[in-house]
Amino acid sequence: MHLVIANKLYSSWSMRPWLIMRAVGLDFEETVIPLRQSDTAKRITQYSPSGKVPVLIDGDVKVWESLAIISYLADKYPDKPIWPDGMVARAYAKSIAMEMHGGFMHLRQTCPMNLGKRFATPLMTDDLTANIARIEDIWRQSRARFGSDGPYLFGARFTAADAMFAPVATRLDSYSIDVAADTRAYIDAIYANPHFDAWRKAAFQEPWTIPAYEEGLTVVEDIKANEAGA
Repeated sequence: MHLVIANKLYSSWSMRPWLIMRAVGLDFEETVIPLRQSDTAKRITQYSPSGKVPVLIDGDVKVWESLAIISYLADKYPDKPIWPDGMVARAYAKSIAMEMHGGFMHLRQTCPMNLGKRFATPLMTDDLTANIARIEDIWRQSRARFGSDGPYLFGARFTAADAMFAPVATRLDSYSIDVAADTRAYIDAIYANPHFDAWRKAAFQEPWTIPAYEEGLTVVEDIKANEAGA
């Protein structure tokens, strides 16, 4: 299989299928196409009919959109623990994954993913505050109902639901947003995940930057530069 993705520093949608594929031990080739370059559109359209990434190529099959890729993989590899065990838990996991896929626009627009910097807390509008409150509630309810035996949303095993929310966890951290202690514990669990750590380290090795994702923001810490110099 071949997964085509964008910059690991910025591309939250690319991160999602990559993380779950690594978590369940699937072998695949990856191609990174950096965004906002003169040849970006041309390169992506060689692989993706939508002109966007990520896209998974598996023989004659092409699947684009993060959640569609995850769904395809779950169908192809029913023995892989992509979703949690049990009909009730799987239904809940798929519901919150779909809610994440289509929602939280205020957080996504105000706080684009950027693993390389820590920024000052943005203006906490009512809409942004509501997004964060709902995210915290999802994580809290998931862990209370299904995750008591481990650090992730459904316990000890990292699932597709965690892959969908991992970039959200990075946003709350990167933008210095005040959260409850149990929310912070889940964020820490994502950062401690070995596959997330591998993605993050690879992101710090990328030569590209996208100024549009950093303009107008107050940088508190240049994490990428600090880690590169460590």
